[in-house]
Amino acid sequence: MAESWSFLDTFEPNFRPLVVIELAKGTKEETIEWFTKRIVDKKTNGGEYSMIFCAQLLVKPLVMENGDKNIYLVGASHLRLLLGAETVGLVKECNDNSMRTFTYSSRKTFKDFADDNHNFLTMAECQYIIKHELENLRAKDEKIIPGYPQAKLYPGKSIVRRLLTSGILVQIFPLHDREELKKLRHSWYGRVKVGYQPLDEIRCYFGETIALYFGFLEYFTFALIPMAVIGIPYYVFAWEDYDKYVMFATFNLLWSTVILEVWKRICALMTYRWGTLLMKRQFEEPRPGFHGVLGINPITGREEPVYSSIKRQIRIYLVSLPFVCLCLYFSLYVMMIYFDLEQWALDYHEENQSNFSNLMLFVPSIIYAVVIEIMNRIYRYAAEFLTSWENHRLESSYQNHLILKVLVFNFLNCFASLFYIAFVLFDMKLLRQSLATLLITSQILNQFAESLLPYWLQKRHKKRMKKRMCSLKTDTDLSLVEQVNLEKEMGTYYGTFDDYLELFLQFGYVSLFSCVYPLAAVFAVLNNITEIYSDALKMCRVYKRPFAEPTANIGVWQLAFETMSVISVVTNCILIGMSPQVNALFADSKTDLILTVALVE
Repeated sequence: MAESWSFLDTFEPNFRPLVVIELAKGTKEETIEWFTKRIVDKKTNGGEYSMIFCAQLLVKPLVMENGDKNIYLVGASHLRLLLGAETVGLVKECNDNSMRTFTYSSRKTFKDFADDNHNFLTMAECQYIIKHELENLRAKDEKIIPGYPQAKLYPGKSIVRRLLTSGILVQIFPLHDREELKKLRHSWYGRVKVGYQPLDEIRCYFGETIALYFGFLEYFTFALIPMAVIGIPYYVFAWEDYDKYVMFATFNLLWSTVILEVWKRICALMTYRWGTLLMKRQFEEPRPGFHGVLGINPITGREEPVYSSIKRQIRIYLVSLPFVCLCLYFSLYVMMIYFDLEQWALDYHEENQSNFSNLMLFVPSIIYAVVIEIMNRIYRYAAEFLTSWENHRLESSYQNHLILKVLVFNFLNCFASLFYIAFVLFDMKLLRQSLATLLITSQILNQFAESLLPYWLQKRHKKRMKKRMCSLKTDTDLSLVEQVNLEKEMGTYYGTFDDYLELFLQFGYVSLFSCVYPLAAVFAVLNNITEIYSDALKMCRVYKRPFAEPTANIGVWQLAFETMSVISVVTNCILIGMSPQVNALFADSKTDLILTVALVE
């Protein structure tokens, strides 16, 4: 680094709180003093490893109404943030319109940079830098957390992660900027309008990961419109003719492939403009939940917990895999119970032939759709427990194994009945009814569970908190105390996993069998429009502000959607081959029909 860290002072005349640290109530004074000292102490230039023992940030205690000092506000000087931007490798636009990694020594070459321009780095970037510095605070010579002999340390261990796992540190979260949030809410969902989302503003406030999710949601919604436009007249004019789906299935298989290839290009354009496409991937640290015996990391040479990969593989293949297979078997068993209920409802209708019996035909599908959602959520908790028990060292490895478990079960649980109806029962009327019921019911349940219920609970909590804050008598800035109290009790946003999973299943419903129910795309578009507004409301009003996470793409979900696209092509080709129109062309040779379908695939 061109500049010495010793010239950087911790004094900042206008302290701007960016991040909140909440310690457990009753945390010992010596622990607080030691931790805050490590946060504010100056870095030295004794090499990269010697610079990780201190963060050189600014800390200010927030005195609560009962006199507790367990909440601390963290900020940083403008100069410290610029040096931190170089440390984390942020990519910014230069005066010649090229994108380069920011360095403090060449700061004058970057667009919009000025020594007095404190908006050169977005607030999300500033909070990401502070999070990076806090997470990289490491033990030097300490063997324990001062005041807590049971909380062991070793050289190079992340202090924040040890405090979290020991229960001394409750949470760390970034503060909302009320004025910026108000502007964002107005331009994002404050009024109903037909147009694009303010993705650049979302990225500046929430970071690239959140902005990419909303970008993908918006793109997917627009991509569904051609399917919806074609589907409405197709549904109206061929309502009772279930065999006239060849043209729609042909369009379906082309659509499901093309939209994902176009998205790759749009995604690359956005992330290049934001600077994350060229951002170097940082060395990944062990995840907080990883445990093992102390050993030497052969890559870094540091002493840290190590865990036998053989033990992990034994846990995966002898415990996790059989459990997943057992869950899949149970899902198929529930599916067969559903078909028994369908047969009972059909027999009841044939005997009575009434309006009530007509309604009873839809009851088994509705019950099955609700059961599917319940089973998906229960399995999700089990999958998280198992994946954590497997003791993966890296967060990326943990996420990949969790996503694989969840996707396999959700795919079979949601779509097995549709495949059975289409390719075993050959009942296109029942397939249409089941697809419509599963799609619409799952969308209603997801909207209620993910948006409406959390928003209602948060609104109730906010009213109670405001009543309590009105009775306070304190010299501290009441608005800041109120803001921190409200935000620390808000729900935590755990990432885009559930949001992408919902879109993945929706993509499956639309791409696999919508040729027999062309209105599937119409309902998907309507759901996604409300999803954009409800998710925006959720991010701004229901959850704590998440830390920004730079990313260059949607990660493993791109592969998941592409896999679904491949299955969609195979499914639609088989449906085309099963149609009476195509069968009539190969009346003399079924072998030619099979070979032709395989060639088209």
